[in-house]
Amino acid sequence: MTRSRLLVLGALALALAGFVALDLGRFVSLAYLQASQSSLAALYAQAPWTVRGIYFALYVAVASLSLPGAAILTLAGGGVFGLGWGLLLVSFASTLGATVSFLAARFVLRDAVQARFGERLAGINQGVARDGALYLFSLRLIPVVPFFVINLAMGLTPLRTWTFYWVSQLGMLAGTAVYVNAGTQLASIATLRDVASPGLLGALALLGLFPLLAKAVMQALQRRRVYARWHGQRPRRFDRNLIVIGAGAGGLVSAYIAAAVKARVTLVEAHIMGGDCLNYGCVPSKALIKSARVAQQMRDAGRFGLQGVDPVVNFPAVMQRIQAVIAAIAPHDSVARYTALGVEVLHGHATLCNPWTVEVRHADGSTQRLSARSIVIAAGARPLVPPLPGLAEAGFVTSDTLWARFATLPAAPARLLVLGGGPIGCELAQSFARLGSQVTLVEQAPRLLAREDEEVAALVLARLRAEGVRVLTGHTALRCESGAEGRSLVVSQQGQETALPFDELLCAVGRVARLDGYGLEGLGIPSGRTIETNAYLQTLYPNIFAVGDVAGPYQLTHAAAHQAWYATVNALFGQFRRFKADYRTMPSVTFTEPEVARVGLNEQEARAQGIAYELTRFPLDDLDRAIADGETDGFVKVLTVPGRDRILGVTIVGSHAGELLAEYTLAMQQGLGLNKVLGTIHPYPTLGEANKYAAGAWKRAHAPERLLAWVRRYHDWRRG
Repeated sequence: MTRSRLLVLGALALALAGFVALDLGRFVSLAYLQASQSSLAALYAQAPWTVRGIYFALYVAVASLSLPGAAILTLAGGGVFGLGWGLLLVSFASTLGATVSFLAARFVLRDAVQARFGERLAGINQGVARDGALYLFSLRLIPVVPFFVINLAMGLTPLRTWTFYWVSQLGMLAGTAVYVNAGTQLASIATLRDVASPGLLGALALLGLFPLLAKAVMQALQRRRVYARWHGQRPRRFDRNLIVIGAGAGGLVSAYIAAAVKARVTLVEAHIMGGDCLNYGCVPSKALIKSARVAQQMRDAGRFGLQGVDPVVNFPAVMQRIQAVIAAIAPHDSVARYTALGVEVLHGHATLCNPWTVEVRHADGSTQRLSARSIVIAAGARPLVPPLPGLAEAGFVTSDTLWARFATLPAAPARLLVLGGGPIGCELAQSFARLGSQVTLVEQAPRLLAREDEEVAALVLARLRAEGVRVLTGHTALRCESGAEGRSLVVSQQGQETALPFDELLCAVGRVARLDGYGLEGLGIPSGRTIETNAYLQTLYPNIFAVGDVAGPYQLTHAAAHQAWYATVNALFGQFRRFKADYRTMPSVTFTEPEVARVGLNEQEARAQGIAYELTRFPLDDLDRAIADGETDGFVKVLTVPGRDRILGVTIVGSHAGELLAEYTLAMQQGLGLNKVLGTIHPYPTLGEANKYAAGAWKRAHAPERLLAWVRRYHDWRRG
């Protein structure tokens, strides 16, 4: 804490101590006020402005320091000055004092509180930024909530000072008027209960509910405005409870949940059931990675006392195996399975006609119109193709199209150029290098895996280069050229152009949401890179939801499934209770070797957000099972709240990192700290012990040294 903050805190503490030590509380008691009423009135008659000024300053001081007696001073305002002047003085003095208290809490405590509890307070901060004035107004109207608590609590939030001031001025006016008016009858008041009767407090509490009621009315009016252009088009009776557009991860989960709770649901898919993950993404890429990993293990067999061999890669067989894996998993996402679950599955392209109606165009050109009370859009994403001159003429593949293209090749591409150093680019570059391709990876950024910590990216880079991948970071792709000598990509670094020849070019520079052709523009649903949604995954129209890649912020299969639960429950039961999508423990894995797995914050994110953290690190070269397996590259890195075992984030680099991450994801989701991880029995020898040893490293760093010194003395004494 800075010196200025310590000085302010010390001054406040000194003032409070003086108030108690000098027993100044006796001057703000009802008995003292009643006994002094006549003398105060006489003094006021002699010097009205002086008395008003002293009273105003005293009230500001009491309110600023959150001292007891504000209620008595308010009564005094009515008893001495009457209703008019009393209400004027008390209203401004109380608001000014409250604002000083608010600013003091903000200056002394806010940074420390936000640094320590920023993750937990994120939702509160967002709510205050959006509806802070409404919340504060409601609290000010309910005098059963101590005002000094409100002042201090609001000072810890991002609420603007001017907003706090004017809302407090208005919100406290009703309660202030009651007390000042009561003060005009000071002689007849025996106790404060005569003023703050249960009936009065109840009436004011009901008054405090007025803003919430007003908010509900405003929301109803907002919905009415949103749907106004569709007046008369809302069906009187709906064919279905829910229509889901897209049968990828998000759409399948939405349809599954709806059917499980016995809602009538229709799932519309224009292409292939299972979406990108099953057919072009997660499943085929992991099947490819497995084949490539086996090939690399054959080369590395000498490390394990076996004869290392250069594998003979039957590339068509590798590609056939990938298709066989897809075929084996496809029944999980099939029309037959979902029909058996109670889902109506339609093959066709869906277009929104109005907020409740979807038109499905079938392959034969026929159309069908369906109506539903709610709609979930889960249309997914497609690979981003950069606008490079000559790219289309030269030819290229993406993570979607490479499977069909490469299935026709007799061998892995001799020269494969991968454009993009994100997770997809790194995974595929390593895999094809292991299967015999000469791979060049081009990344415009200074390093690979830009969202990960630098040391993580450095480990992956080292492995890629060790396995023969030519990695060019800091290189900008300029154009593609085609000629008699073949095709090449021209790149630039610091003004120096280089031509990189290739046989196949893989564009892996990201993915963009599929937003075109679904009628979003006709309905006026706002979208940029993704469809704009609120915390409940609702679009502009409260009955239309978006999940997965079209909603963001993650392009992960499990993120789409996670969102689908919230969207579907809100769509079907939102009239009773709505749930905000929770992303606090969203894990991600990059399936290179070594794997990179992460949940929560990493170091670069914590620094960027100004979140204080402690770092605990356990290297895998100190783990018995990793040593036995010959998989010692990597580490477990845990970020915790300073001085506490609460986990802010975990990054694991190493063999099976994605599997190891699950324990930390569970711990963060359930609010379990490193002490709980350390106290969990882990079988020996397993890679999972790395999590226990990381927790043990944290425990050793926080050992109670003074207590242990006394324990040592006790043991010395016990030995005689």
